[in-house]
Amino acid sequence: MLGFVLAHLLIALALPLVARRSTRAAFLVAALPPAAAGAWMLAQAPDVLAGQVRTETVPWAPQIGLSLDFRLDPLALLMTILVSGLGALILIYADAYFPRDRGDARRSAPLLLAFAGAMLGLVLGDDLITVYVFWELTTICSFLLVGQAGISRESRRSALQALMITTLGGLVMLLGFVLLGETAGTYRISELAAHPPTGPVMTAAALLVLVGAFTKSAQLPFHNWLPAAMVAPTPISAYLHAASMVKAGVFLVARLGPVFVAQPEWGWLTAAFGLATMIFGGWRALHEYDLKRLLAYGTVSQLGFLMVLFGAGTYDAELAGASMLLAHGLFKATLFLVAGMVDHQTGTRDIRKLSGIGRAQPALAVVAGLAAASMAGLPPLVGFLGKEAAFSSFDDPVLLAGLVLGSAFTAAYTLRMWLGTFTTKERPGPTTVKPGELQALIPTALPALAGLALGIGYPLADALAGAFAKSFPASANPYHLALWHGVNPPLLMSAIALAGGVVLHAYRDPLTAMRRRWPQPLNAQRGYERLTGLLERVAVAVTARLQVGSLPTYLGIILVTVLVVPGTALVLRTTVPEDLRGYDSLMQLPLGAGVVVGAIAVLRAKRRLTAVLLVGVVGYGIGGLFIVDGAPDLALAQFLVETLTIVAFVLVLRRLPERFTDTDSTKLFALPKALIATAAGAFVALAAIVFSAARRHPPEASDFFIANAEKGAGATNVVNAIIVDFRAFDTVGEIAVLAVAATGVASLILASRHERRRRSTRVIKQEVGE
Repeated sequence: MLGFVLAHLLIALALPLVARRSTRAAFLVAALPPAAAGAWMLAQAPDVLAGQVRTETVPWAPQIGLSLDFRLDPLALLMTILVSGLGALILIYADAYFPRDRGDARRSAPLLLAFAGAMLGLVLGDDLITVYVFWELTTICSFLLVGQAGISRESRRSALQALMITTLGGLVMLLGFVLLGETAGTYRISELAAHPPTGPVMTAAALLVLVGAFTKSAQLPFHNWLPAAMVAPTPISAYLHAASMVKAGVFLVARLGPVFVAQPEWGWLTAAFGLATMIFGGWRALHEYDLKRLLAYGTVSQLGFLMVLFGAGTYDAELAGASMLLAHGLFKATLFLVAGMVDHQTGTRDIRKLSGIGRAQPALAVVAGLAAASMAGLPPLVGFLGKEAAFSSFDDPVLLAGLVLGSAFTAAYTLRMWLGTFTTKERPGPTTVKPGELQALIPTALPALAGLALGIGYPLADALAGAFAKSFPASANPYHLALWHGVNPPLLMSAIALAGGVVLHAYRDPLTAMRRRWPQPLNAQRGYERLTGLLERVAVAVTARLQVGSLPTYLGIILVTVLVVPGTALVLRTTVPEDLRGYDSLMQLPLGAGVVVGAIAVLRAKRRLTAVLLVGVVGYGIGGLFIVDGAPDLALAQFLVETLTIVAFVLVLRRLPERFTDTDSTKLFALPKALIATAAGAFVALAAIVFSAARRHPPEASDFFIANAEKGAGATNVVNAIIVDFRAFDTVGEIAVLAVAATGVASLILASRHERRRRSTRVIKQEVGE
């Protein structure tokens, strides 16, 4: 499993070289890793569905318990079918969509493949830290894909908006992961699901995790980034909506459902936010004219539907959620690709300007009709199976009424999308349609045909969805997917939703006019813009007051922050060690006294040169303490740095006044500076005592150095072996620092000599002239 993830990422790194020669070759090569991963996963499907879970662990940082853990179970198998299967098809489609050898084509092929690799790692991850790493990789990839070259203001704004919302949600989610892992004593998701922790901390962890899931899956009020991301090219939108990024939040709720199923907040929050998102997204989609924006709001609505199902935590609801997850990926991929073909062949996505596309492109109309029927929930498509299962999963009348209303909106905007695109209208008359490419039509049609095949072959869909749902509690008579369960309430609710969709579509114009008249006090996009504007104004105000060009002010702010944050924790939670000694060697006493006297003398110095020399005394005294404590390498570095620093200061101070000047402002702030400096010094001293006393045994690295110094490095002096062999890069870095400092001092000396020569030459010329 790790091999497939790495193959995606490594080939993505090499693809820019291929894309420079041929973008066609780049897209086709990029389609190979997801196709291979999908084929391998399908080969494992019989065993996985039979209960044989595959696991894989790769140590990452074993000393602190970090590893890359992967797990192929039914949910991961289902998501991999979407991530890899649709990823391969969309990459083939992208080869026909993008103009040859253009910058966006060269850029999109490696980024789409990296996106697919990140999503594959996310869905296979069995460790919270592993999931978070790939979670953020998908965020970065989506930012680059949506922003493209960053030429247009709209693409930059949309990419930044998606990045900010999803990244902030991810950071909140990471805090939830830490709480969950530390409470349970493990970050392994399978272990957490087998033995869910309990306690009040779990409530906080559940809330934090849901924030991350809501932002990634565009739930209210975080939904506004998703329609804005429609500025991206169509293949990117199709992959982002159908298989990858927006599914990550829903997937996380499904994956952690067994962990949080006992938390009541988990269920009612996912139901409330999911239902509100479903209805709102459907309502907005009903009034859109741009095909991609209509489908984007439809995705928002469907994600809310999935959030309700996966958050319920019962067998029937999870079965419905898994089947709808599969159905949504298939029909939404087809519909976005159809929108791209319509845009390419007509030059517009505005359904008010489209007419007669069905007559000109009957095959495309049929493919879009199959996908639209699945989205609306018509038999015998897989979307019908999932929707009927959803209506069978709940007893709450309010929740069922909300699901029926949301489904009615789905049917209404589905009718609006297909009829507005493919029917012939009196105005504006038939649209000019260029011939389509077969290479684009085949990847567009395959997901729609797969939705039809899974609907007719419902036992396969039931096996895929049911294998995942088995991890949740089931009733005595669990639900199974089928095209016919008899005349029952779920079938009646499906019929009501379809009929309601037809009515809503018929009265869409009056509803749109009414919507325009309504006040809109709560607008997510306006709220986001106002919030970012407020943050910018606060940042400007804070910066204007803190970044004032004064070095003492900067140091004071840093020290106060240190005192407030770690200093408070150190004082409240720390006790001074009982075995604290005043000194270990008599030589420490005069050296320490010299450092203290030098520091006090610096404060009393009136001349700049005197102050610099006294600072040197402090530095040399610390170097002497290093020698006494058995660290000659540190002492040597300290002596060299102090010498170079003093020389540099002397050369610079030649251009400054000889004495310090005390103004009224410096006298006014003398006491606050003294208090801050004294408190910071006390903090450093206390921290040094506590931290040095906290270690009771040598670290593991020290044992390794001692055991391997003579054998591995041929040195009987362990310190020399560490400096030269074990930490050679560290030593090279110190040498580089000293070399840079020496170069700077030499430059100052040479500059001063050159200036003296110019000054003397100028004097001689003046004397000769006189």
